[in-house]
Amino acid sequence: MEGLLKQIAEEYDIRFSHEETEVLSGVQLSPSEMQLRQDSVGIAVHEIGLGKSAVAALLLQGVEVEKVSAVFDGQVVKIVEGLHRVDDLYKINTSLETENFRKLLLTLAEDVRVVLLIIARRLALMRSLNSHADTEEKQRVAKETSFLYAPLAHRLGLYAVKTELEDLSLKFSDYDTYKNIAHTLNETKRQRDAYIAAFITPLKEKLEGMGFKFSIKGRTKSIHSIYKKMQKQNTDVDHIYDLFAIRIILDSAPEKEKAECWQVYSVIADMYQPNPKRLRDWLTIPKSNGYESLHTTVLGPEQKWVEVQIRTRRMDEIAEKGVAAHWKYKGGQSEGEQMDDFLKSVREMLENPEVETKDAISDFRLNLYDQEVFVFTPNGDLHRLPKGATVLDFAFAIHTGLGCRCVGGKIGGRNVPIKHVLHNGDQVEIQSSPTQRPSQAWLGFVCTSKARNKIRQSLKEQEYKDAADGRELLERRFKNWKLEYQESEVARLSKKLGYKSVSYFYQALSQGKEDILHVRELYSEQLQKDSVTPVAPTVVSASEFVQMTDGEGGKHGSVDELVIDRNLKNVDYRLAKCCNPIYGDPIFGFVSVTSGIKIHRKDCPNAQDMQARFPYRIVPARWSGKAVGQNYPITLRVVGQDDIGIVTNITSIINKESGVLLRTISIDSHDGLFEGHLTLLVSDLLQLEQIRKKIATVRGVKSCTRQ
Repeated sequence: MEGLLKQIAEEYDIRFSHEETEVLSGVQLSPSEMQLRQDSVGIAVHEIGLGKSAVAALLLQGVEVEKVSAVFDGQVVKIVEGLHRVDDLYKINTSLETENFRKLLLTLAEDVRVVLLIIARRLALMRSLNSHADTEEKQRVAKETSFLYAPLAHRLGLYAVKTELEDLSLKFSDYDTYKNIAHTLNETKRQRDAYIAAFITPLKEKLEGMGFKFSIKGRTKSIHSIYKKMQKQNTDVDHIYDLFAIRIILDSAPEKEKAECWQVYSVIADMYQPNPKRLRDWLTIPKSNGYESLHTTVLGPEQKWVEVQIRTRRMDEIAEKGVAAHWKYKGGQSEGEQMDDFLKSVREMLENPEVETKDAISDFRLNLYDQEVFVFTPNGDLHRLPKGATVLDFAFAIHTGLGCRCVGGKIGGRNVPIKHVLHNGDQVEIQSSPTQRPSQAWLGFVCTSKARNKIRQSLKEQEYKDAADGRELLERRFKNWKLEYQESEVARLSKKLGYKSVSYFYQALSQGKEDILHVRELYSEQLQKDSVTPVAPTVVSASEFVQMTDGEGGKHGSVDELVIDRNLKNVDYRLAKCCNPIYGDPIFGFVSVTSGIKIHRKDCPNAQDMQARFPYRIVPARWSGKAVGQNYPITLRVVGQDDIGIVTNITSIINKESGVLLRTISIDSHDGLFEGHLTLLVSDLLQLEQIRKKIATVRGVKSCTRQ
């Protein structure tokens, strides 16, 4: 290390104190690592423009922070800590092929120089990759560079570094293609230079004669950009004609910029035939990111298409300094003014590498994504959440069922509650319990819309279930007490007890908030006041009903019809669970041995078997009256494309439908399709058909059928 320190001092004029030199000299590195750091320092200083603090941190990478902080200043310590955090990321098994990972790298690096140093180190590694014998390792590193480091360099405005990283990535991932393009460019360089000169010379003379002050140049596209164009056009390099572009940069006064750009365009259009379909006017209406320029494609000598860019010095400076960064110019998603300001500040730092003060560095902190946090699952999967997200938000982000059962989490081996706020880089293990269920309080400490919607949905489903359970409990007890269950009287009683609706009253019964014995007492008093004496119904047994409806010897004679309406008494009947008939369905009765008469749909899966084996037990039946105050459970099977939001769209339709209640929902996804089973409470067949047709029209739904 001493030899390297001496070389740095001589070549880059960076000197360390005696104490700093002692610490640096104590760093033990292998010869290959020593060479890599030496190359990285050269890139950091000469090609990126970093100073002493960054170089020291690069040499100290891997050294304990305590040792560094004892000798070096806070800036070096902060950069070393950032490099350590980046190293820790690679210990987590996560995919690098994700924008989230790039953002996490940026967010973890409080000092922008951390990111610049890992880019410098990667470029040094790529330049030395030829010396590696392992072909698979070369391809892995090349792929990682393409997905992570080249876009990072692009985003920071390091265009030369980005281009070299892309070219080297292609070289080691697809050497044959790289070699073919490079060979073609090398063979045609003299011819290409001559062509550019032939194109530029008459144009230059014409513009100079008109008194314009300008510079004009031709630039060859990178090997990687040519490769991307080959892929896009599905052709080989010999058929790619626009291997270069001409750029004209005018020295224009601000008030004359647009006029002079159009004048130059007019000159070019007179000399060479323009392609009107390829004219791009970002002078009249600049791009949303501020980019201004005039692009045209013209037919030059030898009938070859040439792209020409016309802009002023001011426009070119804005484009080159990152305000209209190349990564957005090529169509990437803009991240707003924060990114623009950040890129501008980075360029200012790179142009003034001698600035090392604490106040200046604080301006370069990466606060682009201060509204987001990035956290890992135990398996290394990365999730992006809004700032302030809690363990509960994270659980719902993974899976709705896990969110509903969440009781806490583990971060770094430490138990944390469900309302614990997450931080960047946390690796979270969700803890759950089968007995856990959402409560109203949960809405107070979640910040994602998914978690909030799922909690509300779960609470609503629980309310429906509690209401159904409470009603069933009351009906069963009334039957045992020989009390006639009258829904209108129950509704009156619930209002007297202060409930907004009878559903809240049923929920209170189910949850044990109302004493059912007290309810019986109040209900009886209410009936007595209305001069209504509760009468115990006479229940006709199944065998007696068979005798009433069958002819002699079990043969069919005159058969009575069972008419089912709200006033039907003295007959022990139930709706069959196998087909769940509802008001309006064609039905029949089946006299069971122990459970009275069971009402089935005529298209029940068991109907044919029952009619064949037990014809003497079949009872004709029909509905009568109106389906008022009665809700029937039915199940719908929905099959569709496994798209984000499709379940939300379905439940939204159900929630908007008056009188339809969603009791349960279960979803299973596989092979890009989802299959859902929805249990609804509906009043009749007409209402069922209406909701079924509406669900069937949801985008992505392939079928919606009743079970």
